[in-house]
Amino acid sequence: MKPVRRVAILGGVRIPFVKNNTAYFDVGNLGMSITTLGALVEKFGLQGEVLGEVAMGAVLKHSSDWNLGREATLSSGLSPLTPGITLQRACGTGLDSVVLVANKIALGQIEAGIGGGSDTTSDVPIAVNPRLRRRLLNANMAKSFGQRIGAMLKGFSFSELKPEFPGVGEPRTGKSMGQHCEMMAKEWQIPREAQDQLTFESHRKAAAAYERGFFDDLVVPFRGQKRDGILRPDTTLEKLATLKPAFDKTSGKGTLTAGNSTNLSDGASAALLSSEEWANAHGKEIQAYLVDAQVAAVDFVGGEGLLMAPCWAVAQLLKRNNLTLQDFDFYEIHEAFAAQVLCTLKAWEDEKFCKEKLGLDAPLGSIDRAKLNVVGSSLAVGHPFAATGARIVATAAKLLKEKGSGRALISICTAGGMGVAAIVER
Repeated sequence: MKPVRRVAILGGVRIPFVKNNTAYFDVGNLGMSITTLGALVEKFGLQGEVLGEVAMGAVLKHSSDWNLGREATLSSGLSPLTPGITLQRACGTGLDSVVLVANKIALGQIEAGIGGGSDTTSDVPIAVNPRLRRRLLNANMAKSFGQRIGAMLKGFSFSELKPEFPGVGEPRTGKSMGQHCEMMAKEWQIPREAQDQLTFESHRKAAAAYERGFFDDLVVPFRGQKRDGILRPDTTLEKLATLKPAFDKTSGKGTLTAGNSTNLSDGASAALLSSEEWANAHGKEIQAYLVDAQVAAVDFVGGEGLLMAPCWAVAQLLKRNNLTLQDFDFYEIHEAFAAQVLCTLKAWEDEKFCKEKLGLDAPLGSIDRAKLNVVGSSLAVGHPFAATGARIVATAAKLLKEKGSGRALISICTAGGMGVAAIVER
C-alpha cells in the first residue's frame, strides 16, 4: 500500500440556502445537486474531467432518487466515467462525504474527488399508510384478478388513505432534536440570553462577511437568490427576546426558540479535494489541507445529551494529533441550536465531565470566542442537513487561505447521538 498522502482542499461552492417552501420548493435534491456540482465544475474548469469519486449525501430523499451522487455527476459536466456514491449520517453527512473522498486520496486510491450534499425539507418523501402498503403488496402477490380485488377491498378503511410524513422524533425516544436540546440546555444551565447572543452574533458576522465579499466565490446565485434566505442582518437582541419557546411551551422554563434554533431549509454544497500532485499538474491553487477526522457516538437513550457527541469526537481527534483545544485559529462549530454550541463549550471547560466522561486528566478548557464561527454559521445561513459539512469545509479552507497559515477545528453534531469532527490546516 502506498504511504498516506496529504489531502488538499482546493475550494468549494454552494447555492444560497433558503427557508423551506420558498424559492426551491419544487427543485428537489437532484436538481440542487446538479446545479451545485455544475457550478463547481465551471469554477475549477473540470468540464469532461474524470475524477476518482463524487460523494454526495442527502438525509431526506425519495426512494426513486436512487444514487443521487452518480445521477448528479452524470449531469454536472464531468466525464461520465466519474463514479458517484450517496451516503447519509444525518447532519454530519456532508462532512462524512468530504472525509470519504479525502481518505481515498490519502491512501492513493484516487487523485481527486468531490464531497458534498443536498437536502430539501420542501420536497419530503411522503409514504402511504402501513396498512395500505401491506394491502398493495398483497394485491401484487395475488395469483388471480379475484384475489387482487379481495386483497384491495376486504376490510378496507378510508383511514388507510392518510399519508405518512417523515417523523421529526428520534425513533428510540420519540423526542425531537429540539426537545432533546432543550433538555441539554437545562442540564448545562444555558440561559436564554446567552443563546440569543450567539444567534445575534452569527447573523451579524454572516452579514458582514457578505458585505466584504467573502462569499462571492463560495455562493452562486440560483432561482433569483444571491444570499441565504435565512440571514437577517437587521435582527437585534430585542427582537430575538420576543420569540416564544418552540419546544418546551408549557413549563415556563423553555429557552429554545425559532430564532436561536436553525430553520428548516433547502440547499446544496460541494468541495473539491485532491492530492498535491494532481493540484500541481492541473494548475489548481491549494487553499488548505484536510489533516484528520473523527466520528463518535453517545448513549442518548441511556441519558447522555443527544447532541453532545462532538465533545468525544473532538477529544479523540486532539489526542491522536497531539493538539490542545487552544491550538486553533478558527473554530467552525455547526450551530444546530445555539444551546448545543454553548453546551459543548461548557462541557469542554468542565473538569468532572472531561475526566469522568472523556477520560482526560484535565478539562480541554475554553476557546477564544473571537475565533468562533467568524463568518457566521448555521443559525444565520441555514442548515440543509447534508449540505452543511461541505459548506463548513470550504469556509474553513478559505479562512485559512486569507490568513496565510493556521489551523481550523470543525465540529458537527448529528441526530442519532453522533458527532463528526475534522482538522484543517494551511
